[in-house]
Amino acid sequence: MLRSLYVDLNSYFASVEQQADPSLRGRPIAVVPMIADTTCAIAASYEAKRFGVKTGTIVADAKTMCPDLVLVEAHHGIYVEYHHRIVEAVEQVIHVKSVNSIDEMVCDLTGSARNREKAVAIAHDVKRSIKEHVGSEMLCSVGIAPNDYLAKTATDMQKPDGLVVIEQEDLPNVLYSMELQDLCGVGRKMYQRLWKHGIYTVEMLCTASKQQLHDVWGGIEGDRLYARLRGEDVPHVETHKSTVGHSHVLEPSLRTHSGVIGVVHRLLQKAATRLRQYGLVTAEVTVSIRFVGGERWKCECDITPTQDVVQLTSVMSTMLSQLPTEGIPFKASIALNKVSPADSTPQPLFDNIGPARQSLNASIDSINKKYGKNTLYLGPAWNALQSAPMRIAFTHIPDSNSE
Repeated sequence: MLRSLYVDLNSYFASVEQQADPSLRGRPIAVVPMIADTTCAIAASYEAKRFGVKTGTIVADAKTMCPDLVLVEAHHGIYVEYHHRIVEAVEQVIHVKSVNSIDEMVCDLTGSARNREKAVAIAHDVKRSIKEHVGSEMLCSVGIAPNDYLAKTATDMQKPDGLVVIEQEDLPNVLYSMELQDLCGVGRKMYQRLWKHGIYTVEMLCTASKQQLHDVWGGIEGDRLYARLRGEDVPHVETHKSTVGHSHVLEPSLRTHSGVIGVVHRLLQKAATRLRQYGLVTAEVTVSIRFVGGERWKCECDITPTQDVVQLTSVMSTMLSQLPTEGIPFKASIALNKVSPADSTPQPLFDNIGPARQSLNASIDSINKKYGKNTLYLGPAWNALQSAPMRIAFTHIPDSNSE
């Protein structure tokens, strides 16, 4: 039975750039965090991929592979804007059950839509709606399958502009041509674990026993994969965030002791805003600085659970007082760890800032949302307000007002 329709935008960042700037269409482009030979591509158009340029390729190497390569500095705000337009375009055809990343979403097939012919027609309508409402350069691959996992897998079987249907009777043979690392959930470490357990191919994975996969994954996730590979509709288990953080490579002008301190506080205030958006509190603050030459400095501090930006700023200032003054800082990272839901944190522990401070935090968030980020901020970040702009992680779609 067909239950899931998965939409995966092709070369998303690069396609958005080509849609927004017609002069880039049909040309090999690489989206980069900054125009420099030492950085790497965070996305490549299909024209560039034909030359071997891909995500992670060092720009200097990419230029050698593709002499006509056009470098485009990333515009993360535009990617978020297009994301919302694409979701709306898909909603014109079928309800989006969940957004899994900036360029992926999944829809449930119900009733007559579970018929193969009807499901394929819906997929074509989704593609058409995205082109009509967002733009002709916005291609996507659609996977249709008995569950979300297999539907996502199907999107990787035909790119760009693919449409692949996996039916129950196709399993498991239809998966055998894939590589292990093509499967969701098989990263570098899991790939190594599979090899240690004598599983070298997708066919061997599919024919392994439930107990074998349980042992490889070290628990119930192996059982869940066993069921998914057989087309079973395994309910999604909500996972809770364990950390909220940000990192940033410093601009040359901020590679000083005072500059990196400003950037750290800028990152902290961004993370604190997200923490409150998620309704979480943190019980541990971590800051890490990497210096030119590779040296690192790291500091951790356990705290009473909080989401208060003033309290977090005070803690961070104390931690940064230990930062060495020698060396040239290159990258700053902060993390708010040991997070938990604010409404389930024991009140005596959480109630350490009072209603006035809670009101202040709410006012900061409200004003920055209404009038734009950095309208209100805490002083220690004053010299880095334009630093650490919006960045998009695989599963975090940023709020343009807070980041």
